Amino acid sequence: MRSAKTIFVKQAKDMFRNPMVLVMFVVFPAVALIMTQLIAKPNSDVPNNMFVTMMGAIFAGMGLVTSMAGIIAEDIERKSLRFLVMAGVKPQEYLLGTGGFILLAGTVTSVFFALIGDFTAIELIKFLTVMILSTVASIVLGASIGILSKNQQAATAIGMPIAMILGFTPMIAAFNETVEKAASILYTQQLNVIMNDFSANFSQAIIVIGANIVVLVLLFTFAYKTKKLGE
Repeated sequence: MRSAKTIFVKQAKDMFRNPMVLVMFVVFPAVALIMTQLIAKPNSDVPNNMFVTMMGAIFAGMGLVTSMAGIIAEDIERKSLRFLVMAGVKPQEYLLGTGGFILLAGTVTSVFFALIGDFTAIELIKFLTVMILSTVASIVLGASIGILSKNQQAATAIGMPIAMILGFTPMIAAFNETVEKAASILYTQQLNVIMNDFSANFSQAIIVIGANIVVLVLLFTFAYKTKKLGE
């Protein structure tokens, strides 16, 4: 775990040197706060938490995918990942170290979203749980895309369409029953289900999101071991 800690510290320093990534963790809750104060609260026809859940779902389900992909691809471009592989750093250590700081930042952002919203105690627990688990899924997905990309440009080119598909599919599913059934296996669909209705099947959502994380971790591990980064 010493390697993971070292990578965690490195990632923290890199992130504070990269305002484009850092700003993302501020912009989404800021937009939610502004729209809640200016639109939702003054208008009785608009639910108080509408923009909180909307922007939260976009952040956890879409926003982190391309950012994480770019971070990993940058390590590949700089050859730093190659040196880590040659030093014997295991895939779970690298993922934990690199994704750990992003998860920490994402968790803090999730708490900001929660503070903006008007939730009951049970709703707050459900909100934070699906937000944090979906953040984990997006981080691992982004890491998998990054590890399979040649450079940052390729990571963005691949990651953006995937993030958009994951983000917009739940919107289409709301109007199409066939798409809704097919999308039920996606963590973003389960995230949106809970965000739109806290009385929905919470256990099912957690199981599906958890299964997504397991599959994505296996994908990342496979890619890390087979890409021959040490050569």
